[in-house]
This record gives sequence, C-alpha cells and structure tokens, in this order.
Amino acid sequence: MNHRYRTMSLNSNTLLIAMLISSPAIAADLTMPLHLPRPQPTAPEACVSLTANSERLACYDAIYKPLPTLGNAPELTNSIQNDFLALTNSTTSDDTTIQQQPNAQDFMFGIAPEFDPTSSLLDQRWELSNKSKLGTWQIRSNQPVYLFPVMWTSKKNTLPSSPNPQNTVTTPQQLDSIETKFQISLKTKAIEGVFANGDGDLWLGYTQSSRWQVYNSEASRPFRETNYEPEASLIFRTNYNFLGLHGRLLGVTLNHQSNGRSDPLSRSWNRVMLNLGLERDNFALMLRPWYRVEEEANDDNNPDIKNYIGRGDLTANYKWQQHNFSLMLRHSLKGADQNHGAVQFDWAFPLKGSLRGHLQLFDGYGESLIDYNHRATYIGLGMSLINWF
Repeated sequence: MNHRYRTMSLNSNTLLIAMLISSPAIAADLTMPLHLPRPQPTAPEACVSLTANSERLACYDAIYKPLPTLGNAPELTNSIQNDFLALTNSTTSDDTTIQQQPNAQDFMFGIAPEFDPTSSLLDQRWELSNKSKLGTWQIRSNQPVYLFPVMWTSKKNTLPSSPNPQNTVTTPQQLDSIETKFQISLKTKAIEGVFANGDGDLWLGYTQSSRWQVYNSEASRPFRETNYEPEASLIFRTNYNFLGLHGRLLGVTLNHQSNGRSDPLSRSWNRVMLNLGLERDNFALMLRPWYRVEEEANDDNNPDIKNYIGRGDLTANYKWQQHNFSLMLRHSLKGADQNHGAVQFDWAFPLKGSLRGHLQLFDGYGESLIDYNHRATYIGLGMSLINWF
C-alpha cells in the first residue's frame, strides 16, 4: 500500500511539472539564460581589461552607441531631414521666425536679430536695411523741428566772453529772460551704396536754430543768436548684440557749427564725429564722441570750447505710444576746473494729428554757441512738427 501510494505521488508531481513546462509563458522564462546584471561602462578604459573579443566589442558599443548608417536606411534619412526642415521653418503665432535663445556670450557681444523696418527706430531714420532704402535726394528730418513761443532762462549772458580778446564783449547787451526759439533740421541721402558691395550711405544734413528776442521791444526785437550746422555723414549698418542692445549703426560725420556773426560775437568750430547707434524695442541710444579740428590761435574764436560743450554726447530716446522722450548728456571728460557739461530733456506729446506739444529742459553749458562757456537753466514750451521718431 505504501509503495503504491509513493508511486502515485511521484506520478502526480511528474505530471504537474510537465504541465508547468508545457505553458508557453513559463517555458519562455525557463529557457531564458540566466544573466547577472553587469555594471555599465563609463569610459573606454573599462573595456581594455575584458579578454573575450565579443565582450570587449559589446563594451565599446555601450559607450559610443553608434548611430545607424543613414546610407543603408533611406526611410530614416528622409524622416530626419523632414523633421529638421519642420523645425527650421516653424513660426510663432505672430508669423515671425523662432529665434534661438541667446546665451550669455551673445548677450555681451553676439549677432543681433535681423532688422524689422516696421519697428526699428534707427532703421526708420537712416534707411539701414535693404527694405527701407528710398533712393537719393529724398528730403527727411535730421533733428527735431520745433517752435517754442516761450523760452525762459535763469541767467542772461549779457557779456559773452572768450579767452581770445577779440571775442570778448565789453558793453553789456540789453536782453530779456524770455524769448522765442525755433529749429529746422533736414537731411538727404546723396549717395546710396558708396562701396562696391553696396555698404555705406552718404548723407548731407543741415540744422538751424534761432533765439529771437521777440518780446524785447526796447531793443527792437533782435535775433540774439542763430546757429548754423551743416554736416556730411557716412553711415553703415551693423548687426550685433551688446549688453542686451542691438548695435545697428556705425558712422563718421564731418560737422561745422557757427553763428555767422562778426567779432566780438563770432563763434565757430569744426568736428569729426564717430556715430554708434544701438536700440532695443522702443529704445534707441546714440553715442557720439568727437575730435575738434584745431585752428590757429589768432583765428580761434573759442579755443576752450571743448572744455565746456564737451568731447562727446550721449542721447537716449524712448517712444511710448505717441509720446517721445529724449535725454541728452554731454561732458568735457575732464576734471577739476575743466569739469563741465550739460543735460537736456525733451518730451514731445500728441496734440492733434501730426501736431505735437513739446517741452524742453536744459541745464549746463552751451545751450547755444554764444553761450558755450555760460551756465544757465532754460525751459522751453511749444510745439513740434517732426521729432526724433
């Protein structure tokens, strides 16, 4: 009995094992070779110690992971090309090409986005991009055109002076503190594409500003001061990033400024200016360092003018809706007794149509040539027909 029982139990166990092995899922697991997990290599040196060729080859493959040969897989090649074209041609919701995000190096000094003639402030003024070119001899604005019926000064310059004795007034002038000031300023492009590759435009400009003692009936309402400023500028377009701003303009200007008067009221000088223009959205910055062309001592009406009006200026412009704000700073770049400069703030605001109100505040030296070494504060209020932007 016991022997029969043991035989039946053995047969039952054998049958159970046979049934388990016959199951496809379990059979696959049982027939799968048993492998212990091998650490993944991180450097090719780890493969050198392997003696078996197959293991050493597998080790190098795990590190370098070679890509499939595109020449043997045309379908994969076409897929990659299509994906690349889709990425480069993708656009944002406003139909502008997606730009690669600038890194820190591009932020300091890299390539700026392409010109957008509809939004670039400097492009609108100087026709920098090819889409903005209007040809030659088209009259455009150079500096703002305005009229201030009221211009008040805190300190009248009744005795203009200069280190040159021939240009020093000895008899006081009869002046009012309130006068009228107006300015006209135009330019035109004389040559488009100075060089063979099409770069460089030659511009000719003229600016005239007058101070009129229109309320001074006792002195027969004279024009106190008029400054004449012709210039020629060679302008190039640039395209770089600097501290988050887009460098758009590089130029050189030959500038003459005088008041057209005889001694002792005569004032004049000549300058060579470097123009650097940068912008970002509705903000534009123009830096103009200059070199004064020296004159003979006997003919120099104002030998120390650069120590007062300065050796360069910086003008910042911001456009908000129909409002234009500008801030001009200039300095002698000297210290001690030659530490002089000026600041001017302009605000042009909408009135009706193209007519704008205009407020101007000036403090420092050189509001005009006759006042180049005279410090005062000036406040003007009126209207402007053309502004910077």
